[in-house]
Amino acid sequence: MLLFIFASVKEINMKIKEHILASESFSDMDKFYYFDFVEAANGSFFMRISRNDHKADDTYERHAVVIFQENFEFAMEALTSMFRTAGLQLRKPQDEQALNGIKSWSPENRPREKMMAAGREAMADTELLAMLIGSGTPRESAVGLAARILNCIGHDLSRLASMTMEELCVFRGMGRAKSSTIIAAMELGRRIAAIEQEMFWLKAVQN
Repeated sequence: MLLFIFASVKEINMKIKEHILASESFSDMDKFYYFDFVEAANGSFFMRISRNDHKADDTYERHAVVIFQENFEFAMEALTSMFRTAGLQLRKPQDEQALNGIKSWSPENRPREKMMAAGREAMADTELLAMLIGSGTPRESAVGLAARILNCIGHDLSRLASMTMEELCVFRGMGRAKSSTIIAAMELGRRIAAIEQEMFWLKAVQN
């Protein structure tokens, strides 16, 4: 039988003197997740999966699941089985996926085709950002993801240009590769603007 122990992180730290050997984490909006591989004072090992929720009063509430060393094998089998089953349930026929993707749109509405036909000036900010993102998720197109990002920052392109890797990765569907592409494009735009401003002032001084 697989045994999970639910407790607050504070309670666990009080009961077990520990040394974290490895740790991974990720965040989603106001929720922060941590995966810790820990050595206890008695030399045994356990894995802790914890969640840190940012509350409205600017405090944090933490919860954890602890899996002890003797249950690692059972835990891995259970997780593998769960993800395999979930993957089968979420998998859709190719034709059904196409109905939700950009490929199902009419050619004149697809960002790349629209740019080639009408030029860059005809593109909306959302469409340009979607081209940088490249691809969406099974449940959201790249255009939908781009629109969600822009909506969250008030459609402020200056704010987009200053966003960090961590801030972009907060959005579901955005990973480090997609975020890096956006950051690189924004940096090129910033450098071009700096060169143009320098040229403007040089011309003004010469005149």
